Formats: sequence, C-alpha cells, structure tokens
Amino acid sequence: MEAGGSTRSCSRANYSGKHRRHGVNLQVITDPQSEIVCISRALLGRTHDLTAARTHRIIATCGRLGLPAGVDLAYLGAGGTFATPTRRPPCEEFTARQRSLNRVHTRLRYPVERGMATLKRCRIFRHARCRPNRLSSAAKAILTLQKQR
Repeated sequence: MEAGGSTRSCSRANYSGKHRRHGVNLQVITDPQSEIVCISRALLGRTHDLTAARTHRIIATCGRLGLPAGVDLAYLGAGGTFATPTRRPPCEEFTARQRSLNRVHTRLRYPVERGMATLKRCRIFRHARCRPNRLSSAAKAILTLQKQR
C-alpha cells in the first residue's frame, strides 16, 4: 500500500466476503485454446462478477457481436449470449437432464479455467499489497508477455 493512504478504508474496499481475503476483480476473456485474449482493468475485490462484466460492457459487447460466452453461476441473469449452468432446485436433486447439461457446460468452460489458472500462477496476483490500478498495469503486462510466447 502506498504511503499516505488509509489502511482501513482500502482494506475494506479490496476485501471479498466470498473468498474471505483481500484482492481485486479481473474479468478475463479466453479463446478455445485457453489463451488469454483480454484482461479488464482491476476493480475492487468486493465487486460482484456480474457488476464487473456490466461495468466493462462485456455483456453488451458479446450480445452485439453475437459471441457465445460460457460463464459460471455468478453471471446468472446476465442474458444475451451468456450460457450459465443450471442451478440446483431448493431442497431437490438434479434431474438426469440437468446433470448432463451441467457436464457439457463444464467441458465447454474448461479453456476459461485453464486461462485463469495461467493468470493465477503469476506471483504478483497472489501477494500484491497495492491499489487496483497498479494491478491493472501488471495484468496488461502479463497479457503482453503471454501473447509474445
């Protein structure tokens, strides 16, 4: 953290209740070969994935271009070309059809998870103690290095 900043307010802004740790929210787009195509600028860790996708206009762009996107349950209700898995009904089990649809969805999302794993291997994202805008610069640099491979 930079000198002069308030530790308390910055800590709360970057704290994710879901993961119970500090961090940032990066939206990543990958191709079918698990190569990272685009990384958004970093948002505060407490930002929900659907809110981040709307902020970066990813949903509108995919809908306008007709690009299908395989996403997880965090994007439920995004609409457009976003394909989400089926949620389990409350107090019930999945039917055979729902289970098979979720398996197919998981197989289609595999490249996305591989791309995210590539990004998470970078040490800077695991131990960063700086502001989100600095991590945006680091993310862009990592994207450039990945494309040069």
